[in-house]
Formats: sequence, structure tokens, C-alpha cells
Amino acid sequence: MSSYRVKVAALLAGKAPYQKAGGYLDVFLITLIMINVVAIVLESVPELTAQYQSHFLLLEVTSVGIFAFEYLLRLWSSVEQAGYKELSATNSKKRIKYLFSPLALIDLMAILPSLLMMFFAFDLRFLRVIRLFRIFKLTRYSRAMQLLLAAFREEGSSLLAAFFIMSVVLIMASCGIYLLEHDVQPDKFGSIPESMWWAMATLTTVGYGDVVPITPIGRFFGGVITLLSMGMVAIPTGLLASSFAEQLRKRRDAFNEAILHSLHDGELDEQERQHLEALRIELGLSLSEANQAIKIMTSQRAYAIYCRHCGNKL
Repeated sequence: MSSYRVKVAALLAGKAPYQKAGGYLDVFLITLIMINVVAIVLESVPELTAQYQSHFLLLEVTSVGIFAFEYLLRLWSSVEQAGYKELSATNSKKRIKYLFSPLALIDLMAILPSLLMMFFAFDLRFLRVIRLFRIFKLTRYSRAMQLLLAAFREEGSSLLAAFFIMSVVLIMASCGIYLLEHDVQPDKFGSIPESMWWAMATLTTVGYGDVVPITPIGRFFGGVITLLSMGMVAIPTGLLASSFAEQLRKRRDAFNEAILHSLHDGELDEQERQHLEALRIELGLSLSEANQAIKIMTSQRAYAIYCRHCGNKL
């Protein structure tokens, strides 16, 4: 039984020797998720729901069955995954730990609304919105989404600090515009909470134009807040952009280090190439980028092991 569990874990993770089969499985699940998202959106149109209700129901039942089966397989084989296999705990405790992991919770949210519908009465509009959470399952298969999540984790404290500063500025802007415009526009700036709508629209540089200051001092204050908001919005954007680039650099450096380690004898054998290919897929690097890195590292390695003066191998 454990041997089958190891095979299932390797298949779901797309690791050797099931890289190709795992890739096909990922493509199938991604396609199914996108079909579900489109179907849920179209199902909100009353005319389409009335005409194709049976088709929508069949797709929903089939999808929930597939996602539930995938979820159970991942739960069963989680004890063989990296990060859980090394834990000194029973298989039951390992599975419980996996249950509360972010990806496992996303998988559960993909099937839970439809399962609850069988036992409880829900507002269908609310259920459709909850079912749209299935799109977050793409996080498991998209390397770009994984990079973005890694960037969020890396810059979590910095982003919190930036949002804290923006919250302070939001309150100050709301209080300021309330004091300046309350007397002339009591219907729009009647209280500080009502003024927060204008402050939020201005600070995010959206500027809907439905609520605007009309007094000279109010317009001047609004201009200052608008100029200030340009720099405020750029802070979290710059943090995420730099962290995203840093994550890409780290992955490329890790791949280059793996190439150099495999080139300890000066050449790559078939087993080492398979290992590098598995690592390339895991890191989310393109095939052309990986081949270019292998070519550069091989040239550097060959240049390093020969004497530049006599040409003899060191």
C-alpha cells in the first residue's frame, strides 16, 4: 500500500518518473477549473440557466466528484510529500497538519459549497460566488501565482507597514476634508465615515468624481492629497515588484547551483539531466531559459578546469 501511496504522491507532484503524466494531469485540472469558472459566470444569466440547467448541473456534479477524488488522493498521499515525510509523527497527525495547509484549504473550498448544498438551503447567488473560489486552485498549478505568494510572504511585514501608513493618511484625509467641506456639503461630507469614501477614492487615484470638494481651501487640500496618494500607492507596488524579481533571481540561482553540482565531473549524464529537468519544472523555469543556463554553466565549468596559460586540464 505504501508503494502505491508513493506513486500517487509523485504523480500529483509531477515528479520523476511521472513528470509527463503529472503534467497532463495538471493541464486537465487547469482546464476543468477554467470551464467551471466560465460555467459559474454564465449560470448567473437567468436565460442561460433556464435553458441549460441540466448541463450546468451535470458539469457541477462531475467536477465536484473529480475535485473530491483529487482532494482525497492528496490527503491520503500527503504523508509522502516533502515537508511531511520527514516529520516524526504518525500518519494521522501528518494528514491533520496537511488539512490546515493553505493549498489543502483551497482544495476544500472548491468542493465544500456544493457538498453543503445537499444538506442545507443556500441562496444560489451566494453559492455561485463561493464556488468561484475554485479559481484559487490554480495557485497549485501556476508557478507565477506561487511566485506572487512567495513575494507576499517575503514582504509581509513591509506591506503591513505600508498599509498602516496608508490607513493613517486615510483617516487624516477624511478628517481634513470633513472639517473643510462639512458646512457647505453636509449631504456628502456629513460625517468622517462618509468622508472616507472620497478619501479612499482619492488616495487610490481612482477619483470617481461623485463626491468632490467645492470650496477653494477644500480643492487645495484635495490636490495635496492627490499628489500624496501617488507616492503612497507606489510603495506596495514597488515592494511586490522587487520581491517578485528577487524570487525569480533566487530560483535561477538555485538552478545554476544545481547545474554546477551536476557538472562536478565535467559533463552531464542522463540521470543528471533528468534531475535538472525535474528541478526546472519545480522552479517554474522555461525550457529555453534552462537550456541557456546549462550552456553557460557548462562553458564556465570547462573554462575553469583548464589552465589559461598552457591549456592543460587542472
